[in-house]
Amino acid sequence: MEPQLESATSCARRSPACRRMRSGGVEFTASTSQTLLRKKSSFSACGPHLGGLSGPSQLLLARPLRCGSPRSTRAHMEGDVMDKVEATATVCDFDPDSGSIPATKVEITVSCRNLLDRDTFSKSDPLVVLYTQGVECKQWREFGRTEVIDNTLNPDFVRKYILDYFFEEKQNLRFDVYDIDSKSPDLAKHPTDFNDFLGQVYCTLGEIVGSPASRLEKPLGGIPGKKCGTIVLSAEELGNCRDYATMQFSANKLDKKDFFGKSDPFMVFYRSNEDGTFTICHKTEVVKNTLNPVWQPFSIPVRGLCNGDYDRTIKVEVYDWDRDGSHDFIGEFTTRYKDLCRGLNQLNVYEVVNAKKKIKKKRYINSGTVSLLSCNVESEHTFLDYIKGGTQIHFTVAIDFTASNGNPSQSTSLHYMNPYQMNAYAMALKAVGEIIQDYDSDKMFPALGFGAKLPPDGRVSHEFPLNGNVENPFCNGMEGILEAYHQSLKTVQLYGPTNFSPVVNHVARYAAAVQDGSQYFVLLIITDGVISDMAQTKEAIVNAAKLPMSIIIVGVGQAEFDAMVELDGDDIRISSRGKLAERDIVQFVPFRDYMDRTGNHVLSMARLAKDVLAEIPEQLISSMKSRGIKPNPVPPAYSPGEQLQTDLV
Repeated sequence: MEPQLESATSCARRSPACRRMRSGGVEFTASTSQTLLRKKSSFSACGPHLGGLSGPSQLLLARPLRCGSPRSTRAHMEGDVMDKVEATATVCDFDPDSGSIPATKVEITVSCRNLLDRDTFSKSDPLVVLYTQGVECKQWREFGRTEVIDNTLNPDFVRKYILDYFFEEKQNLRFDVYDIDSKSPDLAKHPTDFNDFLGQVYCTLGEIVGSPASRLEKPLGGIPGKKCGTIVLSAEELGNCRDYATMQFSANKLDKKDFFGKSDPFMVFYRSNEDGTFTICHKTEVVKNTLNPVWQPFSIPVRGLCNGDYDRTIKVEVYDWDRDGSHDFIGEFTTRYKDLCRGLNQLNVYEVVNAKKKIKKKRYINSGTVSLLSCNVESEHTFLDYIKGGTQIHFTVAIDFTASNGNPSQSTSLHYMNPYQMNAYAMALKAVGEIIQDYDSDKMFPALGFGAKLPPDGRVSHEFPLNGNVENPFCNGMEGILEAYHQSLKTVQLYGPTNFSPVVNHVARYAAAVQDGSQYFVLLIITDGVISDMAQTKEAIVNAAKLPMSIIIVGVGQAEFDAMVELDGDDIRISSRGKLAERDIVQFVPFRDYMDRTGNHVLSMARLAKDVLAEIPEQLISSMKSRGIKPNPVPPAYSPGEQLQTDLV
């Protein structure tokens, strides 16, 4: 069997949650990260309040702290620092996931309008402080500050906040606005007549990103009886060289290495690091028994090839594959991305040189040549490109009302309404829904039930609206869904069986009607038992895989969910009637795996949401790419110079 040499780009097929935990960043200790934060957020005592923070940079590069999470202490390291910590890889120990791309970063720009005027003889001197909130510990921690701008009620701050963005997390933010009349950085220790509080606003990072053109305008609050003005928050994904290069190579007259045949050549690509070492970034496939191979085209992120530095050296080694792993070195050559992107020309014909042979043999010229046949460069669109272009994510929930859940009036039931805490259904619904709702402008969500007998005739339904309105099954926000769920428990009779296909087909009908990239649909199914219509559900999923939709299945209770794993196509792509699904669109998890042992339900919900939502951005992108849909142009940018109120001199 021909060997399968996995390329670096294969990591794109892994789940984002898995990719982020690879070598995309450097891990620091929590104390180190906190030290960095303290240093970044200290004031500069000089100048007309344009410094704001000490240090040479005008950008705020402090990192958010997520308490207790391994990711919370990752420090921002660029270029040479990142390269120096990467180990030099060999052909044998190449792990394609090691070239993974870090989480997306977004830059938040802040403006305020019509702020309160706290100064007697002039206008306020505003500053904005950003606080972030950890998942496991709910205290607010200062992330960083803007500069202070003198004498204005309509500031447009220059200093930005740069945050890691994770779609699958609810990233709570708080912005406090102060009128600064002192040079001390400690806001808490100042008398109120020095540091006047001008208002605050709460939001999530997803709320900013999911707003039209990623621009969120909210009224400031926090001062009873006062109109505090508004804050304008704009998010922009940091350009980080998102180009992908698709290249094809061939070779001519390579050295013969096999005794009974020719050679089985393959190539290994390395990018150079600042310290002179090399990091492996791609392997071609093996072409058997030839000295003149033509390799298949391959795609690789330009970042992975040269870290965005077009003049950086790229080393390419050519080997003869051996079954026992002791591949024979044929030779090597070096190039640059700057040269490769020129495509087919004489500059991109390279001599393959074996340095040891060259020393030993006086007449040695080379061990063959390698030629670049083609190089095409395209920019890879991201999840945020589609969101900024106006793509809305529509959320539908389907809840299991089968009798196996138990009598809702008894405390042993999974549907039991404990007055002091939410049941597993409500927790799963709120955990996922509170994040997705930020990406739907009208916050109206269809809520369905299945497996119950409905009044007045007792007919069994596997697709009924929780609010009882067949014509309009939409509920207003998460609270509306929870209210409809509670009311349904009082009116329907739990029955069975557990059929998924009706609700899958329900959402698929909506998704089939809108395939222009303006909408993407996410169905959350919460269930307690083994599926009864597996064949029909598999067929429904295979058909839905062609549509702009994803399916999340959360299992609650202690039942065995082994059959559900078949629907989650991470390992084996789901098929029906001999037809494979075009995409993996299903994510299944049992809620019990995420329950916190100490009974912290907030933490349990955060863990669940993080895992089940991690694949949604990649699934949305794959859906758009499969249909050739590019993001819509971003609406005209908001100009911070547009003042809502003219300052008086």
